[in-house]
Amino acid sequence: MLDYARARPGEAIDRVIVTVTFMRLDRKPPVVWLPLPAGAVIEPARRLDVSTYRALYDRVGQPWLWWLRRMMPDDMLAHLLADPAIAVHVLTYNGEPAGFFELDATYWPDINLSYFGLLPQAIGQGLGFSLLGAAIDRVFAGPVRGMTVNTCTADHPRALPNYRRAGFRITRQVNEVWDIPQRLGFTIPDHLRPGTT
Repeated sequence: MLDYARARPGEAIDRVIVTVTFMRLDRKPPVVWLPLPAGAVIEPARRLDVSTYRALYDRVGQPWLWWLRRMMPDDMLAHLLADPAIAVHVLTYNGEPAGFFELDATYWPDINLSYFGLLPQAIGQGLGFSLLGAAIDRVFAGPVRGMTVNTCTADHPRALPNYRRAGFRITRQVNEVWDIPQRLGFTIPDHLRPGTT
């Protein structure tokens, strides 16, 4: 566990058990991506400041227990966002933010899809698979060995099937226990609590 993500001593936490699935794509898949609907645009977010990133990350990730970056100190997050190996692309729909993806080339020649998601109101609008296609196209536009991603049982139930549909193969699965500070305000789904199935 990253030091900054540890709960404070004595702090109230929610214990969560997830299965994390690690996946890999070795070449650009022969998939025909659906075009984005009219009014949808994906653009690289250059010079993204910490507060704007946090707002987007929190809004996209709240239903799916995205908590690690919420625990990351501002100076550490600012350093990460300034790193040329990190590329954030923002999806807007009818002029409003609708989602984003984040690519991490730190481990080049592999590139990791670190974060990917839509705002709750954008889900079901025909945007997700096209956004995933844009991320894959962006990665394989350059000289890379492959693309990696992981998803977990806290994510949207269509996440894993959509990654597989896009051509990702599962490389391994691990069970993890997360101690999420209650101060973050998440609603924990029953199926992720210990002792439930």
